[in-house]
Amino acid sequence: MQTATSNSSGVISSEAPESITRKRNSSLRDYTDTFFRGGAPLPPEKRDELILKYLPLIKYVAGRLSARLPSNVTMDDLVSSGILGLMDAAEKFDPTKNIQFKTYAEFRIRGSMLDELRSQDWIPRSIRKKMNEIERTLRALERALGRPAEDDEVAQALGIGMDDYYRMLEETRGVTFIDVEMIRRRLPDSSDDDLFDLIADDGNSDPFEALNLIELKEHLVKAIGILPDKEKLVVSLYYHDGLTMKEIGEILGYTESRISQMHTKAMMRIRAYLAEQDLELEDFI
Repeated sequence: MQTATSNSSGVISSEAPESITRKRNSSLRDYTDTFFRGGAPLPPEKRDELILKYLPLIKYVAGRLSARLPSNVTMDDLVSSGILGLMDAAEKFDPTKNIQFKTYAEFRIRGSMLDELRSQDWIPRSIRKKMNEIERTLRALERALGRPAEDDEVAQALGIGMDDYYRMLEETRGVTFIDVEMIRRRLPDSSDDDLFDLIADDGNSDPFEALNLIELKEHLVKAIGILPDKEKLVVSLYYHDGLTMKEIGEILGYTESRISQMHTKAMMRIRAYLAEQDLELEDFI
Protein backbone atom coordinates (compact mmCIF):
# COMPACT_ATOMS: atom_id res chain seq x y z
CA MET A 1 0.00 0.00 0.00
CA GLN A 2 1.04 3.61 -0.58
CA THR A 3 2.15 5.48 2.54
CA ALA A 4 2.69 9.19 2.97
CA THR A 5 3.96 11.37 5.79
CA SER A 6 4.39 15.11 6.23
CA ASN A 7 7.81 16.53 7.07
CA SER A 8 8.70 19.76 8.86
CA SER A 9 8.34 21.85 5.71
CA GLY A 10 4.81 20.59 5.17
CA VAL A 11 5.76 18.68 2.03
CA ILE A 12 4.40 15.16 1.83
CA SER A 13 7.04 12.51 1.42
CA SER A 14 6.04 9.06 0.28
CA GLU A 15 7.19 5.53 -0.29
CA ALA A 16 6.51 4.01 -3.66
CA PRO A 17 5.19 0.43 -3.59
CA GLU A 18 8.06 -2.04 -3.32
CA SER A 19 7.11 -3.86 -6.52
CA ILE A 20 7.32 -0.67 -8.60
CA THR A 21 10.57 0.44 -6.95
CA ARG A 22 12.14 -3.01 -7.43
CA LYS A 23 11.10 -3.09 -11.11
CA ARG A 24 12.55 0.35 -11.78
CA ASN A 25 15.80 -0.29 -9.91
CA SER A 26 16.41 -3.52 -11.80
CA SER A 27 15.93 -1.81 -15.18
CA LEU A 28 18.10 1.22 -14.34
CA ARG A 29 21.23 -0.45 -13.02
CA ASP A 30 24.29 1.67 -12.20
CA TYR A 31 27.57 0.90 -13.99
CA THR A 32 29.91 3.34 -12.24
CA ASP A 33 32.34 0.65 -11.02
CA THR A 34 32.24 -1.21 -14.33
CA PHE A 35 33.29 1.72 -16.52
CA PHE A 36 35.02 4.22 -14.25
CA ARG A 37 37.19 2.07 -11.99
CA GLY A 38 40.61 3.71 -11.67
CA GLY A 39 39.42 7.14 -12.81
CA ALA A 40 40.92 6.91 -16.32
CA PRO A 41 39.12 8.60 -19.27
CA LEU A 42 36.91 6.29 -21.32
CA PRO A 43 38.35 5.12 -24.65
CA PRO A 44 35.99 5.39 -27.64
CA GLU A 45 34.97 1.73 -27.58
CA LYS A 46 34.12 1.88 -23.88
CA ARG A 47 32.12 5.07 -24.39
CA ASP A 48 30.05 3.34 -27.11
CA GLU A 49 29.47 0.39 -24.79
CA LEU A 50 28.40 2.76 -22.00
CA ILE A 51 25.86 4.47 -24.27
CA LEU A 52 24.34 1.10 -25.17
CA LYS A 53 24.08 0.18 -21.48
CA TYR A 54 22.28 3.43 -20.68
CA LEU A 55 19.85 3.49 -23.61
CA PRO A 56 17.08 2.26 -21.25
CA LEU A 57 17.73 5.31 -19.04
CA ILE A 58 17.49 7.63 -22.06
CA LYS A 59 14.22 6.01 -23.13
CA TYR A 60 12.90 6.17 -19.55
CA VAL A 61 13.57 9.91 -19.24
CA ALA A 62 12.23 10.56 -22.76
CA GLY A 63 9.09 8.59 -21.95
CA ARG A 64 8.42 10.64 -18.82
CA LEU A 65 8.87 13.89 -20.73
CA SER A 66 6.95 12.93 -23.88
CA ALA A 67 3.93 11.76 -21.88
CA ARG A 68 3.31 15.36 -20.85
CA LEU A 69 4.09 17.04 -24.19
CA PRO A 70 2.08 17.80 -27.35
CA SER A 71 2.06 15.20 -30.13
CA ASN A 72 4.34 17.31 -32.33
CA VAL A 73 7.25 16.53 -29.96
CA THR A 74 8.44 13.04 -30.86
CA MET A 75 10.21 10.44 -28.75
CA ASP A 76 12.91 10.20 -31.44
CA ASP A 77 13.81 13.89 -30.99
CA LEU A 78 14.07 13.47 -27.23
CA VAL A 79 16.13 10.29 -27.50
CA SER A 80 18.55 11.93 -29.95
CA SER A 81 19.18 14.86 -27.61
CA GLY A 82 19.37 12.44 -24.69
CA ILE A 83 22.21 10.55 -26.37
CA LEU A 84 24.10 13.83 -26.66
CA GLY A 85 23.49 14.41 -22.96
CA LEU A 86 24.78 10.94 -22.11
CA MET A 87 27.92 11.48 -24.22
CA ASP A 88 28.47 14.76 -22.38
CA ALA A 89 28.02 12.96 -19.05
CA ALA A 90 30.56 10.29 -20.02
CA GLU A 91 33.14 12.97 -20.83
CA LYS A 92 32.58 15.17 -17.76
CA PHE A 93 31.86 12.58 -15.06
CA ASP A 94 34.31 12.70 -12.15
CA PRO A 95 34.47 9.26 -10.47
CA THR A 96 36.21 10.76 -7.42
CA LYS A 97 32.98 12.51 -6.46
CA ASN A 98 30.55 10.75 -4.15
CA ILE A 99 27.85 10.19 -6.77
CA GLN A 100 26.70 7.37 -9.02
CA PHE A 101 27.13 7.82 -12.75
CA LYS A 102 23.48 6.87 -13.25
CA THR A 103 22.39 9.85 -11.14
CA TYR A 104 24.73 12.23 -12.93
CA ALA A 105 23.80 10.88 -16.36
CA GLU A 106 20.07 11.27 -15.71
CA PHE A 107 20.53 14.97 -14.95
CA ARG A 108 22.61 15.45 -18.09
CA ILE A 109 20.19 13.47 -20.24
CA ARG A 110 17.15 15.35 -18.95
CA GLY A 111 18.98 18.66 -19.25
CA SER A 112 19.91 18.00 -22.86
CA MET A 113 16.31 17.12 -23.71
CA LEU A 114 14.98 20.23 -21.98
CA ASP A 115 17.52 22.45 -23.74
CA GLU A 116 16.32 21.03 -27.05
CA LEU A 117 12.68 21.68 -26.13
CA ARG A 118 13.41 25.26 -25.08
CA SER A 119 15.16 25.89 -28.39
CA GLN A 120 11.95 24.99 -30.24
CA ASP A 121 8.94 27.28 -30.51
CA TRP A 122 6.51 24.48 -29.69
CA ILE A 123 4.08 26.31 -27.37
CA PRO A 124 1.23 28.06 -29.24
CA ARG A 125 0.36 31.55 -28.04
CA SER A 126 -3.22 30.44 -27.40
CA ILE A 127 -2.02 27.84 -24.89
CA ARG A 128 0.09 30.37 -23.03
CA LYS A 129 -2.93 32.68 -22.93
CA LYS A 130 -5.13 29.96 -21.39
CA MET A 131 -2.46 29.10 -18.84
CA ASN A 132 -2.10 32.73 -17.77
CA GLU A 133 -5.88 33.04 -17.50
CA ILE A 134 -6.11 30.05 -15.15
CA GLU A 135 -3.20 31.31 -13.06
CA ARG A 136 -4.71 34.78 -12.65
CA THR A 137 -8.03 33.24 -11.64
CA LEU A 138 -6.40 30.90 -9.13
CA ARG A 139 -4.41 33.77 -7.64
CA ALA A 140 -7.46 35.98 -7.24
CA LEU A 141 -9.65 33.22 -5.80
CA GLU A 142 -7.09 31.92 -3.33
CA ARG A 143 -6.29 35.44 -2.19
CA ALA A 144 -10.01 36.06 -1.56
CA LEU A 145 -10.79 32.66 -0.05
CA GLY A 146 -7.62 32.20 1.99
CA ARG A 147 -7.43 28.55 0.86
CA PRO A 148 -6.87 26.52 -2.33
CA ALA A 149 -9.75 27.02 -4.75
CA GLU A 150 -11.94 24.05 -5.70
CA ASP A 151 -12.39 23.03 -9.33
CA ASP A 152 -15.99 24.21 -9.53
CA GLU A 153 -15.02 27.60 -8.05
CA VAL A 154 -12.31 28.08 -10.67
CA ALA A 155 -14.61 27.03 -13.51
CA GLN A 156 -17.34 29.38 -12.30
CA ALA A 157 -14.90 32.28 -12.01
CA LEU A 158 -13.70 31.57 -15.56
CA GLY A 159 -17.31 31.49 -16.77
CA ILE A 160 -17.02 27.99 -18.23
CA GLY A 161 -18.33 24.51 -17.47
CA MET A 162 -16.34 21.80 -15.71
CA ASP A 163 -15.69 19.87 -18.93
CA ASP A 164 -14.23 23.00 -20.56
CA TYR A 165 -12.11 23.69 -17.49
CA TYR A 166 -10.64 20.18 -17.50
CA ARG A 167 -10.02 20.54 -21.23
CA MET A 168 -8.05 23.74 -20.55
CA LEU A 169 -5.97 21.91 -17.95
CA GLU A 170 -5.24 19.15 -20.43
CA GLU A 171 -4.17 21.64 -23.11
CA THR A 172 -1.79 23.51 -20.81
CA ARG A 173 -0.18 20.53 -19.09
CA GLY A 174 2.97 20.54 -21.22
CA VAL A 175 3.86 24.15 -20.44
CA THR A 176 3.67 23.82 -16.68
CA PHE A 177 5.45 20.47 -16.77
CA ILE A 178 8.46 21.73 -18.71
CA ASP A 179 8.78 24.89 -16.59
CA VAL A 180 9.00 22.88 -13.38
CA GLU A 181 11.32 20.29 -14.94
CA MET A 182 13.69 23.13 -15.83
CA ILE A 183 13.65 24.31 -12.21
CA ARG A 184 14.17 20.73 -11.02
CA ARG A 185 17.24 20.54 -13.22
CA ARG A 186 18.62 23.75 -11.72
CA LEU A 187 17.83 22.70 -8.15
CA PRO A 188 19.16 19.18 -7.55
CA ASP A 189 19.08 17.65 -4.08
CA SER A 190 20.82 20.21 -1.87
CA SER A 191 21.74 17.57 0.69
CA ASP A 192 24.68 16.60 -1.53
CA ASP A 193 26.93 19.59 -2.30
CA ASP A 194 29.06 17.53 -4.67
CA LEU A 195 26.00 16.82 -6.80
CA PHE A 196 25.27 20.53 -7.19
CA ASP A 197 28.90 21.14 -8.18
CA LEU A 198 28.67 18.41 -10.80
CA ILE A 199 25.34 19.44 -12.28
CA ALA A 200 26.12 23.16 -12.43
CA ASP A 201 27.24 24.39 -15.84
CA ASP A 202 30.98 24.85 -16.06
CA GLY A 203 32.11 28.45 -15.66
CA ASN A 204 28.73 29.80 -14.60
CA SER A 205 29.24 30.28 -10.87
CA ASP A 206 27.44 33.63 -10.60
CA PRO A 207 26.87 34.38 -6.87
CA PHE A 208 23.77 36.47 -7.63
CA GLU A 209 22.27 33.62 -9.64
CA ALA A 210 23.04 31.22 -6.78
CA LEU A 211 21.23 33.49 -4.32
CA ASN A 212 18.25 33.72 -6.67
CA LEU A 213 18.07 29.94 -6.88
CA ILE A 214 18.19 29.64 -3.08
CA GLU A 215 15.36 32.16 -2.82
CA LEU A 216 13.34 30.31 -5.44
CA LYS A 217 13.84 26.99 -3.68
CA GLU A 218 12.56 28.46 -0.41
CA HIS A 219 9.45 29.79 -2.14
CA LEU A 220 8.89 26.48 -3.97
CA VAL A 221 8.95 24.62 -0.64
CA LYS A 222 6.32 27.00 0.73
CA ALA A 223 4.20 26.75 -2.42
CA ILE A 224 4.23 22.94 -2.35
CA GLY A 225 3.50 22.96 1.38
CA ILE A 226 0.14 24.72 0.91
CA LEU A 227 -1.09 22.55 -1.96
CA PRO A 228 -4.20 20.42 -1.35
CA ASP A 229 -3.13 17.04 0.04
CA LYS A 230 -3.93 15.01 -3.10
CA GLU A 231 -2.02 17.38 -5.37
CA LYS A 232 0.86 17.46 -2.91
CA LEU A 233 0.99 13.67 -2.94
CA VAL A 234 0.96 13.55 -6.75
CA VAL A 235 3.88 16.01 -6.86
CA SER A 236 5.79 13.93 -4.31
CA LEU A 237 5.19 10.62 -6.08
CA TYR A 238 6.08 12.06 -9.48
CA TYR A 239 9.14 14.18 -8.68
CA HIS A 240 10.49 12.43 -5.58
CA ASP A 241 9.63 8.77 -6.17
CA GLY A 242 9.90 8.95 -9.96
CA LEU A 243 6.58 7.25 -10.68
CA THR A 244 4.71 7.77 -13.93
CA MET A 245 1.23 9.31 -14.03
CA LYS A 246 -0.19 5.86 -14.82
CA GLU A 247 1.53 4.29 -11.82
CA ILE A 248 0.33 7.09 -9.53
CA GLY A 249 -3.21 6.56 -10.81
CA GLU A 250 -3.02 2.85 -10.04
CA ILE A 251 -1.86 3.61 -6.49
CA LEU A 252 -4.41 6.33 -5.72
CA GLY A 253 -7.32 4.78 -7.60
CA TYR A 254 -7.70 7.46 -10.30
CA THR A 255 -7.36 7.45 -14.06
CA GLU A 256 -4.10 8.61 -15.62
CA SER A 257 -5.97 11.60 -17.07
CA ARG A 258 -7.22 12.59 -13.61
CA ILE A 259 -3.70 12.38 -12.15
CA SER A 260 -2.44 14.52 -15.02
CA GLN A 261 -5.08 17.13 -14.19
CA MET A 262 -4.04 17.11 -10.51
CA HIS A 263 -0.43 17.60 -11.54
CA THR A 264 -1.30 20.50 -13.84
CA LYS A 265 -3.41 22.18 -11.15
CA ALA A 266 -0.55 21.79 -8.67
CA MET A 267 1.86 23.42 -11.11
CA MET A 268 -0.63 26.24 -11.78
CA ARG A 269 -0.99 26.88 -8.05
CA ILE A 270 2.80 26.95 -7.65
CA ARG A 271 3.14 29.44 -10.49
CA ALA A 272 0.31 31.55 -9.06
CA TYR A 273 1.97 31.54 -5.63
CA LEU A 274 5.31 32.62 -7.11
CA ALA A 275 3.59 35.40 -9.06
CA GLU A 276 2.02 36.55 -5.78
CA GLN A 277 5.56 36.85 -4.41
CA ASP A 278 6.58 38.86 -7.51
CA LEU A 279 8.56 35.89 -8.81
CA GLU A 280 8.23 34.11 -12.16
CA LEU A 281 9.59 30.70 -13.15
CA GLU A 282 10.86 32.20 -16.39
CA ASP A 283 13.18 34.48 -14.40
CA PHE A 284 15.13 31.43 -13.26
CA ILE A 285 15.10 29.17 -16.33
